[in-house]
Amino acid sequence: MTSSDPRLHLRLARPDDMPVLSALMDRAIGELLSAFLPPEGVAASYEVMGLDTQLIADGTYFVVEDGEAIAGCGGWSRRATLFGGDHSAGRDAALLDPASDAARVRAMYTHPDHTRKGVGRMILDACEAAARAEGFSRAEMAATMGGVPLYRACGYQDIEPFEAETSSGYRVPLIRMGKAL
Repeated sequence: MTSSDPRLHLRLARPDDMPVLSALMDRAIGELLSAFLPPEGVAASYEVMGLDTQLIADGTYFVVEDGEAIAGCGGWSRRATLFGGDHSAGRDAALLDPASDAARVRAMYTHPDHTRKGVGRMILDACEAAARAEGFSRAEMAATMGGVPLYRACGYQDIEPFEAETSSGYRVPLIRMGKAL
């Protein structure tokens, strides 16, 4: 996938990217969700969001580079887990059936210095193309309030709102969204 910005380059994430990706995710959560959630909601979000190394191992996680810097990351999955990082509860590594299940769009983050440049759309396009190539006809995700505007603009429709409860008792609002591929 290419962007209208010639500085942006899409590639698969590598294990050696993990420290940079974790830092990018932490910064994105801390800075970008504050427009949508109170401080306690942003703090609680770290518990249900973050790096899922299974996506990197599966070869389904992308990064967008802007020159030498990673501007964003995100991926898709053929596994049942809908959202969350390595540390999140309720993970399920069972493989999905492309004939009957929706692929999962997962762990989409844009570095705060790179928002509104097409980074998220570039990753989402790559995820959808890869899932289609593996026979999936639908994609679903658990969208944060910060991601909902992008996903709606890209044709995703709300399926149902829900909340992820955290150890602090704060319930992080999410929306399950889907799209035909």
